[in-house]
Amino acid sequence: MRRTLCMLGLSLAAAMPALAALQAGELAPEFSALASLGGKTFNYVLADELKKGPVVVYFYPSAFTEGCNVEAHTFSVHKADFDAAGASIIGVSLDSIDRLNAFSADPKYCAGKIAVASDAEGLIAKGYQLKVQGASEPFRDTRGVLVDHAFAERTTFIVTPDHRVYTTIGGLSPAANVETALKAVRQLAKTHAAK
Repeated sequence: MRRTLCMLGLSLAAAMPALAALQAGELAPEFSALASLGGKTFNYVLADELKKGPVVVYFYPSAFTEGCNVEAHTFSVHKADFDAAGASIIGVSLDSIDRLNAFSADPKYCAGKIAVASDAEGLIAKGYQLKVQGASEPFRDTRGVLVDHAFAERTTFIVTPDHRVYTTIGGLSPAANVETALKAVRQLAKTHAAK
């Protein structure tokens, strides 16, 4: 019962709109962090990725939890669509890099296609003006492993190469979040092509 209440609280917090989050036109904070792709750790630097095109920076509560599993899987399934729109993707959570190495390599979730970064102290999330809060009590993830870290609200930012937020997406289901992000990067690509 307590696990169900904890998961319900996490789901509600993750689904709430990011009212205080950075909004369109605002400067997106630069960050670098340990990240994982296909189970291999590397140093992710946002400025380096922005040199190649827009970046989808998506914050999610925790690897190996129901909604986050759906979101990572949906991003991985649509990775080629984001590539075609010229956008790269980085997931950010307060998970440890060890949890993210497992998550990024798991064929059911990131499938070695989506990089995920560790924001263990919540500093990146706070820089993007997201609420960071702890669970009321530790709980077990979908693998049965204890989750005892804090969470950032589920919010996605499309960041343009000039380091500006193009759009902020929050308050949607995990799958709808990905679909909305894809529409936004496609619109951004059309706008850029028209110039």
